[in-house]
Amino acid sequence: MTTPQLPPFDFQPRKYDGPSADEVARLRKAFLNPGIFLYYKKPIMLVQGRAQYVWDDRGKRYLDALGGIVTISVGHCHPHVVAAANAQNEILQHSTTIYLHPNIATYAEKLASKMPGNLKVCYFVNSGSEANDLALMMARAYTGNYDLIALRNAYHGGNAATMGLTAHSTWKFNVPHSFGIHHAITADPYRGLFGRDDPDAGKKYAADVKELIQFGTSGQIAGFIAESIQGVGGYIVFPDGYLKNVYEHVRAAGGVCIADEVQTGFGRTGTHFWGFETQGVIPDIVTMAKGIGNGCPLAAVVTTPEIAATVANRTHFNTFGGNPVVCAQGQAVLEVIEREKLQENSLKLGQRILDGLGKLKERHNIVGDVRGKGLMLGIELVKDRATKEPAKAECAQVVESAREMGLLLGKGGLWGQTIRFAPPMCINEADADFVVDVLDRSLAGL
Repeated sequence: MTTPQLPPFDFQPRKYDGPSADEVARLRKAFLNPGIFLYYKKPIMLVQGRAQYVWDDRGKRYLDALGGIVTISVGHCHPHVVAAANAQNEILQHSTTIYLHPNIATYAEKLASKMPGNLKVCYFVNSGSEANDLALMMARAYTGNYDLIALRNAYHGGNAATMGLTAHSTWKFNVPHSFGIHHAITADPYRGLFGRDDPDAGKKYAADVKELIQFGTSGQIAGFIAESIQGVGGYIVFPDGYLKNVYEHVRAAGGVCIADEVQTGFGRTGTHFWGFETQGVIPDIVTMAKGIGNGCPLAAVVTTPEIAATVANRTHFNTFGGNPVVCAQGQAVLEVIEREKLQENSLKLGQRILDGLGKLKERHNIVGDVRGKGLMLGIELVKDRATKEPAKAECAQVVESAREMGLLLGKGGLWGQTIRFAPPMCINEADADFVVDVLDRSLAGL
């Protein structure tokens, strides 16, 4: 088997002349939080990016198939996005919401136009954790109830409040959290009780939420939150009808429904602009981050006027939320998605890769499951297809082997057994074929 070659790319990166990777590693060890982690046995140092590619300090090019952890939506350093940010930086770098500024108003209008139903009031913050924290507070303030339901295997952030919503022991510190949070069974068609061959799987998984409300709460709840496709959990796609049935149970108990679109939003699923639309539902609150700004610290909560009114009952303020520069960048991202038809590209290229991964599953027994939508795909590796024992070490080795061939991938799942693929939405057919070829070779080398 010949070594796959990166598709040609007409771009000449700048020669890097900064500190070496070893020196940066030394400084990082001495002065940065020891809790942050690195990928790869020999960590790489990325110093430049353009479109779907990044370069390390030695000039080696990689296809960024993790997209900065599902954050680079329209491509690294997209000229239109960079120009918008640079232009605003030259005029006014910062202004808060205590003054009028056109960027936050026009951007909010543009973002609201992408939302269904009565979702049209925007709150801008700086990260997905902040957005989910605000959504949690709004749900409680609006309903007057306290208990919230999240899902096992979920990830909603790492601050004090969202750590409670998160349901992975690896991401939860042994400190007080999770007050009023209850976790329902994950609607996982691969590892769960009800599989893809069960047409009522969605309804059956949703019944656990109803029972949790009945047995674990007072019967009245503040709300329910779920990622439209679980991201850190390994790209778990819920069975059809799941959210529709859950939303009915939640609203009957006085709660609101929150969709976490931090990873699934902005056309990545291909068929729809928002992940929750693939389930045929309209939530009451939507949170978003990551791809919203193509790498800048921008996030948002979008809700209805009725729910939004609760925040006006007290003073609420975010110093950097809605900063003129990030709003300019966010609006430019929406313009690029529309002009370059990146949602359509996600659908087309995602299906091409998914078809290729399906063939790899036929050839490699270690592949237990292939799943996802659009350019958000997961490949779960198992030691045995019958027992579904997670192949954690093998997954790590595939990621290492792929990196050596110029492909950057991610890992997910509680045991790190699932390869995560979520590149910038501007990839092309040659990139898609390269991904499948590299994975084929990496799996064959185990």
